[in-house]
Amino acid sequence: MSKRARGTNNRRQFLKNTSIISLGALSPAILAGCDIGVSKEDVPNVPPEDALRSKDTPTRITGLGPLKPPDKNGLMLPNGFTSRIVARSGNTPSPSSDYIWHKSPDGGAVFHDPNGWVYVSNSESSSSGGVGAIRFDNKGAIIDAYSICRSTRRNCAGGKTPWDTWLTCEEVGDGWVYECDPLGQQAAIKWPLLGCFNHEAVAVDPNTNQLYLTEDRRDGCLYRFTPANASNDRPDLSAGILEVAAGSGDQLVWRGIKDPTLDASTELRFQIPDAVRFNGGEGIDYHDGSIFFGTKGDDRVWKIDVASQKLSIVYDRSTHTNPILSGIDNIEVTSAGDLVVAEDGGNMELVGIADGQVSVIVKVSGQDASEIAGPAFSDDMTRLYFSSQRGMTGDGWDGITYEIVGPFSGVSA
Repeated sequence: MSKRARGTNNRRQFLKNTSIISLGALSPAILAGCDIGVSKEDVPNVPPEDALRSKDTPTRITGLGPLKPPDKNGLMLPNGFTSRIVARSGNTPSPSSDYIWHKSPDGGAVFHDPNGWVYVSNSESSSSGGVGAIRFDNKGAIIDAYSICRSTRRNCAGGKTPWDTWLTCEEVGDGWVYECDPLGQQAAIKWPLLGCFNHEAVAVDPNTNQLYLTEDRRDGCLYRFTPANASNDRPDLSAGILEVAAGSGDQLVWRGIKDPTLDASTELRFQIPDAVRFNGGEGIDYHDGSIFFGTKGDDRVWKIDVASQKLSIVYDRSTHTNPILSGIDNIEVTSAGDLVVAEDGGNMELVGIADGQVSVIVKVSGQDASEIAGPAFSDDMTRLYFSSQRGMTGDGWDGITYEIVGPFSGVSA
């Protein structure tokens, strides 16, 4: 049987045995190489007691300890952690599928299913774009790979929704947001009311279903979208109000955008004169009543208290006593509220922030011309996925996607 046939049959059987939200229910009228060959021996073994931990188990990401010398994959990790490469650009991650892993892997997220999990990854490629996915069984073996979004451009970051879909963002002047099914069963949907601008990332407040969106410009804005039926468990993103953050000092106010679908010739961010300007909006995430996001132009991490709409700074490289984090990009928040920040323009590190303290979680050795992207934890907090976007360009490769296994869930507060 061919690889294509095997991959198709596996995916059909998987979809038959699992369920996920049908994106069609969200108003479909708006629809706008060589194998890596991962064997069972290559799959890191997670102790059963760790595998049963909930993502709600507290962890302090800055307490992992000093880094060891580079391992065989070029990663410097704390003691007790191991790594493997799960995908390379131009290669097929799974022997049961002929899907070729995309160029320039960027933002990503992990989605749970009863038989394992799925890691989705954007392609920040101008020529191809789109979103790919790798499916793992409950032991961590790769069993499928496939596309969940095609024919888009420079898919940079995005965001995971509380209703288990992936919002992928186009980082171009006339870019859009598309909602994707992580299992690849439903076609991606374009949501024009989320705005036409140089998108970076999205975070959803699960209590209100409001979407917060960053803009990657030196004078970019921060946006908020409120669905018309925001109280629904699965809100319809085809109707609602897009607003931009305005105000002065630390108090944000939100002003409505008259026409979210204006193209780049009129540039959305200029519709509201007193909109707050952020220097290169990057990753964004939600945790426990707060929205966290980064700006790469001034190497800051910001926090919005959702209840009060007060804005504060969590990390500022220019004033921090331990300014090891630079080139701020994608952000992932752990179950305990610690931040994991990927560097683009720094020294190829994933850096943790907890209670104002910073420390390095992993450092990628020998890839100084690349950037780290797409950090995302598995539900049980035992596995961390991320990519080096231009990992081995000199040897003919483009991106490399990694998995780190270790006691993230066992670190005491």
